[in-house]
Amino acid sequence: MKAALFATCLGDQFYADACADAVRLLRYAGVDVDVPQSQTCCGQPAYNAGRKPEAIRMAYQTLDTFDSADYVVLPSGSCAGMIRCFYPDLMNNELERAQDLAARTYELSHFLVEVLGIRDLGSGLKGKRIAYHHSCHALRELGVCDHPISLLKNCGAEVVSWEADEECCGFGGLFSAKLPEVSAAMADRKLDTLPGVDFVTSTDGGCLLQLSGRGDRHRLSVQFRHLASVLWEGVGL
Repeated sequence: MKAALFATCLGDQFYADACADAVRLLRYAGVDVDVPQSQTCCGQPAYNAGRKPEAIRMAYQTLDTFDSADYVVLPSGSCAGMIRCFYPDLMNNELERAQDLAARTYELSHFLVEVLGIRDLGSGLKGKRIAYHHSCHALRELGVCDHPISLLKNCGAEVVSWEADEECCGFGGLFSAKLPEVSAAMADRKLDTLPGVDFVTSTDGGCLLQLSGRGDRHRLSVQFRHLASVLWEGVGL
């Protein structure tokens, strides 16, 4: 099986190790992975800002880049949601191609469980207490809920109960820039309910940047780690 990794802007700039770990996970699972050099932004920031022509240009670049991939896998529910949920409406002139790409596009944990049928990666997380944050796009647009949690548990982790695990972190891309006070208050409210854990993980780099930034502000002694890196640790190699 062949798949192309779409690293995403935040992944490339802030979570390069997680992108590399996503490739390692996929190759460990027997997938032939390509990372196309021509990939750019999925267009979500421009789309959310109402700059439709710019978003369409980026979407065309993405279509051309991943046209021949059997599957497109992203370490991001947000960007995967953009492709799956909004490209078909955004690209009426290329509707068939957009729909085809959407059908081949998956967030990483969703791909591992639903396409590859993986339930157990290893036991490298035994003894770890982990809190999982459900990003809004992964949960509400893609329906990614049990996939990452089951993978973490099957690696030996204790995924602790967190009353605010499905609450928005307040990042929301442009939302955090336009309404910073509200954004920060949402993150603080969420972190106020965080139980004692070794680290917090999520599918989305934006959420992790938001929560880790507020955590540093309040001097919380907890790590915020991308799901791809946590799962690769779970493999235990």
